[in-house]
Amino acid sequence: MQLYDPYDYPLYRPPSEAYSLILQVTIGCSYNRCVFCGMYQTKKFHIKPIETIKKELAMFAEHYRHIDKVFLADGDALSAPTEFLVSVLDAITAAVPQCKRVSCYATHLNIRQKSPEELKLLASKGLTLLYLGVESGDDETLKFIRKGTTAHELITLSHKVGDAGMDLSATFILGINGAERDNTQHAIKTGNIISQMYLTYVGLLTLRLEDGSYLTKEAAEGRYTVVGIEEVVRELKIILENIHTEQMKAPVIFRSNHASNFLTLKGTLPQDRDILLEQVNRVLKRGVYPEHRKYYL
Repeated sequence: MQLYDPYDYPLYRPPSEAYSLILQVTIGCSYNRCVFCGMYQTKKFHIKPIETIKKELAMFAEHYRHIDKVFLADGDALSAPTEFLVSVLDAITAAVPQCKRVSCYATHLNIRQKSPEELKLLASKGLTLLYLGVESGDDETLKFIRKGTTAHELITLSHKVGDAGMDLSATFILGINGAERDNTQHAIKTGNIISQMYLTYVGLLTLRLEDGSYLTKEAAEGRYTVVGIEEVVRELKIILENIHTEQMKAPVIFRSNHASNFLTLKGTLPQDRDILLEQVNRVLKRGVYPEHRKYYL
């Protein structure tokens, strides 16, 4: 018997949630203004009815025996009212009591709008990991990509998440300014903000033009140019050079292994910072940047 398909496509999830149950509790992204993102341009944001979600959970629980992680889609499920999210988390506990972790995407607005008590309540109900697109530690770059926040606020909000007992996974984008703008300050300040934020995981991605995004339209009209691989690798070097390990309060898992990246790096900060930097320097010294090929160290 074919399963009823509960999803409103396109559907996205972090790479680390590849083996998680994807439970779509909101549709689209409540912010949806970042210039590089085309993920939810075809959707109008709304929250699914809780009864629909409960029915879908019952269906998943009936057909899948091993559900130990659940990811709440779409773009920023944390934007939903706290009482609604509590109902969702209680429903997950009832339907799949073996679930060990619930996670979701979040924006700075979601975290800003939730009180410390609300975040702690959600954590106590099982929502223990948030994925936050920080993109850059440079205020000028954040303004350019229409992120709607500042580096200072992002640092503050990250500690708010940590104080609530949640883990935080942050992503940053290499080459985001394009060839028309200098990426140096973006790289320097991204290293700085990684040093100061409360983080459990850090992931570096490389910009890819997505269908429907503002930057894709700008590129088509000749106003935006994607930077080359060598520039991206040099930017990665600057980021690592500006991670001040003495400022870091706890270990952070560092990854530059997304499908968009040319250079694959894995390590734990602060102890592996110099090893990672040495690997990047080795690639720069060789000066070989074949297109359409990943570089594994």
